[in-house]
Amino acid sequence: MESLFGWKEPSSGFDRAGLRERLRELAARGVYVGGSSWKYEGWVDQIYTRQRYLTRGKFSKKLFEETCLGEYAEVFPTVCGDFAFYQFPSDAFWAKLFRQTPAEFRWGFKAPEQITAPVWPVQPRYGALAGLANPTFLDAGLLEMAFLRALEPYRERVGVLIFEFGTFARRTFAGPGDFVKALDPFLAALPAGWRYAVEIRNAEFLKPVYFDCLREYNVPHVYNAWTRMPEMGEQMAMAGSRTSELIVARALLKQGRPYEEAVKSFAPYDRVQEVNEPVRKALRELVDVAVVDGQPAFLFVNNRLEGNSPGTMVAITG
Repeated sequence: MESLFGWKEPSSGFDRAGLRERLRELAARGVYVGGSSWKYEGWVDQIYTRQRYLTRGKFSKKLFEETCLGEYAEVFPTVCGDFAFYQFPSDAFWAKLFRQTPAEFRWGFKAPEQITAPVWPVQPRYGALAGLANPTFLDAGLLEMAFLRALEPYRERVGVLIFEFGTFARRTFAGPGDFVKALDPFLAALPAGWRYAVEIRNAEFLKPVYFDCLREYNVPHVYNAWTRMPEMGEQMAMAGSRTSELIVARALLKQGRPYEEAVKSFAPYDRVQEVNEPVRKALRELVDVAVVDGQPAFLFVNNRLEGNSPGTMVAITG
């Protein structure tokens, strides 16, 4: 198929058109399936049309990274903006971002780590802050002032805001009850009118006290496939784990596999290299539940799960 500009869609054998139609059909029913980020050169000739990103006959990485979001949105109805975890974007940044996607496109954003990190990680990029306590942890006022106000003009296009909490050390929260004591007043103070979700990385926190807290505020637990969490299907089977009519899932990593290992094994993410059937099964079940129950859902699939998230999405929606 040729575009209005004469560009031909990728012809690598990947069924881009078929995936696009299946995702559009699901989105029309309130079930949004998409990737985690979008700037992957490994998707060129698969999702992305190489001709769009040529400068003087050569592929331009700069042009690709600046403009490929528009083509991404031609195929996918949603994406998780992981970038927001590391910053409070400016008004100008948000305006440029939303100009590149159509009105019906729905965004997922991770809330900035200034809100979700109790202690700054001991990593070079944190400089003198590394290892120190974060005074703005669970600061609902800061979230509203520095993040939500800038997003307000685009509220209808924001599908879900995810609070991703890294693995807590026992000295921070000894157990789920201690975490909930901090989480409860934060959720109570959040501005109304946005859809929030909570993702945790402590398997031992998946207890009734945690699920009950989320249910009280109609906030979904994010079913997540990650290194040190129970399989997504196990989380789904836990009593009380469905805490909201909204379903949110993030398929990130194979259980037991470190992030760095996945990057080394799967980059540049141009093909599925390892089928993860337990996660595929869980994602298919979530799609089916959302469709049958008529409930909204956001399912985000990462390249580092199997090597190529478009291929994973073909498998779970076919």
